[in-house]
Amino acid sequence: MIENNYDILGIVEGSTDKEIRDAFRRLALQFHSDRGGENEQFIKIKQAYEDLKIGKKYPETDIEKIKNSKVYSSDNEDDVRRKNQILGQQISKEMKTAEEWVAALNRSNSTATRLFGSKTLGEIELERKANGALSIKGNFMAGSLTYDGPIIMQGSITSPSWTQEFKTNIHLTKGDFKFIDPLENKYKIENGANIIVDNGNVVVGNIFGRKYRVEDPDGRVGVYQVQEHRTHISALNGKIIAENIVNTVSLEADTIIVLNIEDDVKITAREILFYGGKLTYDSTIELKQGGSIRFFENFSIQGLSGDAIIKLENGKKIRLFDLKTKKIKDLADEFVPNKEIYAKDVTLVGHGFTITYDMLDNLSKKPNKKQKRNWTSKFRFSKN
Repeated sequence: MIENNYDILGIVEGSTDKEIRDAFRRLALQFHSDRGGENEQFIKIKQAYEDLKIGKKYPETDIEKIKNSKVYSSDNEDDVRRKNQILGQQISKEMKTAEEWVAALNRSNSTATRLFGSKTLGEIELERKANGALSIKGNFMAGSLTYDGPIIMQGSITSPSWTQEFKTNIHLTKGDFKFIDPLENKYKIENGANIIVDNGNVVVGNIFGRKYRVEDPDGRVGVYQVQEHRTHISALNGKIIAENIVNTVSLEADTIIVLNIEDDVKITAREILFYGGKLTYDSTIELKQGGSIRFFENFSIQGLSGDAIIKLENGKKIRLFDLKTKKIKDLADEFVPNKEIYAKDVTLVGHGFTITYDMLDNLSKKPNKKQKRNWTSKFRFSKN
């Protein structure tokens, strides 16, 4: 006998919303990992509760999860292209209707909840709340949505493969875009989706792009072309807070706070804070004037990939390899022109370090021997 969502919560079919909610709270207290419970069982209970809130009796089977997944996969490229074209077309049409629906609710300052999508390709729940926030539950798979207010997301975001026509584009004209507990729930953004926030912050989990090879269109054997779906997140007047940024991604913000960066990632910001230990594989940091890059983890600059590039707003480029071959202390002694800049440009706190725009900009401005002798005798670099 298949266990339905009522069975998982230990209640009878036809229970009221309050009974469903009370059952979830009771089991959550029992199984939440913070209270010594089993995390897998808690996730199962939480999903059953979310399903029953939208009237879904049975949890998805493994086959249904594959069928309703963000993109189709197959050994046959033509089959992949055809199915993703269908996904993009159908879901994009639904999201256009959703955009008009939430805009009407905003104009009237009303609250409502509605499902969009299809039972075959997967549904998402949109709810306009009394405070003006838009709640999205479920995986956003294709199409465009512009909203004049904050968005709270419970689900992952992707974009259909093999087509740019129905690419996922989410645009907030004001307010923050936030995932609910992205690390715990393993929510991610991937496959070339775009999120643009005009005046607000972005708080998400892992972000992935996609890069793949396709056979030569002229049919030449052993010749391939590289195609990419670059995922792009922008919050020019706010912060982007994310975990791992991997494989063909671009981030733009005033402040970017990330864990790790790997494989063809471009980030542009005034202030950049790294909390992990990886900055690797052909990545570029574009630092705005007056900005800084802060590394917090227990590693030295020698652990960073030499092929990464720091590009300044004035067009100057510095390879991380050049910083690695000269220790930070040596760079400070050799290139920093005065005490004030020295004090603010190179700071080691604990096991981390900060590199500022001014320090990098001064790398090409070598002092004369007399100046260098005076600086190195007066200012010494020490690790806290």
